[in-house]
Amino acid sequence: MEFRTGIGYDLHRFTKGRMLVLGGVPIEHDRGLLGHSDGDIVLHALCDALLGAAALGDIGELFPDTDPTHKNADSRRFVTRVLERIRSAGWRVGNVDLIIHAETPKLTPYKDRIRQTIADLLDIPISAVGLKATTNEGLDAIGRGEAMACWATALLEAAGAADGRPQTGTV
Repeated sequence: MEFRTGIGYDLHRFTKGRMLVLGGVPIEHDRGLLGHSDGDIVLHALCDALLGAAALGDIGELFPDTDPTHKNADSRRFVTRVLERIRSAGWRVGNVDLIIHAETPKLTPYKDRIRQTIADLLDIPISAVGLKATTNEGLDAIGRGEAMACWATALLEAAGAADGRPQTGTV
């Protein structure tokens, strides 16, 4: 069986007057993340990791911030569309792993809901979704509480062809 790995990263600054959404889950906080869509750094990094593993471009190419249809969009929609592209190219998600970098808020109370939401979106067991949260120890924009970032990795497994190899062609 053939495997592919991908990595994704996203960072957004905090802003007042917006809900904080991470991994498709609303998070109690006094600020949200500035972005053209909902600013969900977890799902944005996840999309890039999945797209990178399948060599299908990146989130900015598929969902450009110049397209008004993506204004304030729910990023779960992006994940659904990325998953459709991956499946059409003959891949399935094996597992994903994510690290959220933030000084605040504390994310422990939300981690299981974020993992379950991602598992449901990707149609994989929750045991195939790793999630960690860490601080930047007061360093840089994240450490000063000005921004939040996320790293994501994804493992894809060949799923399409009878010989176990991914289907070829463009999507």
